[in-house]
Amino acid sequence: MRNVFAGALTVAVLLAITPGTALAWGQQAHAVIDRAAIEAIPDDGPVFLRKYEDYIATAATLPDAWRANWEGFSKIEEDPNHGWFREQFAFLKTIPRSRYEFVIALYKHYEAIKDSDPAAAARTNVRWTGTLPYAAMENYQRLIVCMRLVRAAQAAGKDPAFAEQACAFHAIRLAHYIGDGSEPLHDSVNSDGWRGPDPEGYTRDRSIHGRFESRFVEGMGLAVKDIAPRIGVPGHASGDMFAAVLAFLDTAGSKMETVYKLEKRDGFSNFADKDVRELIYAQTAQGATMLRDMLCRAWAESAKPAPEVSPSPIDFGNPAFNPETGSAPAD
Repeated sequence: MRNVFAGALTVAVLLAITPGTALAWGQQAHAVIDRAAIEAIPDDGPVFLRKYEDYIATAATLPDAWRANWEGFSKIEEDPNHGWFREQFAFLKTIPRSRYEFVIALYKHYEAIKDSDPAAAARTNVRWTGTLPYAAMENYQRLIVCMRLVRAAQAAGKDPAFAEQACAFHAIRLAHYIGDGSEPLHDSVNSDGWRGPDPEGYTRDRSIHGRFESRFVEGMGLAVKDIAPRIGVPGHASGDMFAAVLAFLDTAGSKMETVYKLEKRDGFSNFADKDVRELIYAQTAQGATMLRDMLCRAWAESAKPAPEVSPSPIDFGNPAFNPETGSAPAD
């Protein structure tokens, strides 16, 4: 299965390098994160994904190809999934457990400040705030569903290949969003140059993003062997996965200013710079660890019967039903 979907891989690569498409971490780092995560899956985890390692790693930047300016319907849906600009929604005391409740909260805040603070209001919307944790959770739960199908085929003595392939595709999407989230510049409004007051004199040059996550990564030759020893035993075996994803993004986002400090002292100009290399090792390892943990947790959840939810989230009688979204948020 090492050459599975060879034609699809070629298309994915061509799409991922199409000029004008904004990339994240770059193909090399995303592929390293994906391979490191899959190779770290323990024997009681979803080991079938090892057969699809080449497919997943080679198509690692496929979600970026859905963001081209000429793919308007796809772009408007996909763009927000790659960022989580935390400064933009500091007004929220609790992050909603619903993509649409989050979007509505942003719009209400936009309405409240559009006259008093038009500059802030211009970026108080889903595109300039991001929906990364929702994209991650949506694909995490899709993985649980298709993993149940893998188990069902195995239990019935049938070939699980088609179900496995569906899982591999959803793993590509989950891996991309988690990989993006591990890159500190994806977790801040300062994603493409410093915004607002700048007492430290950080660069406002948009190229900082690509110079850090792509040019430096390629120049240093990041490889799986560099981060594999940093991936520990599987975690997140229990607890609220949405909360774990939010904490993961907060941790990565806390390193944002470190990126700017390293750029300011010209650290990006030397591919041997130990501090820049260490930050990249740490963050890609963090991404691979979180991805491995979510893949393993999804596999464990798929072994359980699908829970009964009553009343349905779209039942008007559900105590948590929100008429603004037409559904109760995720439990």
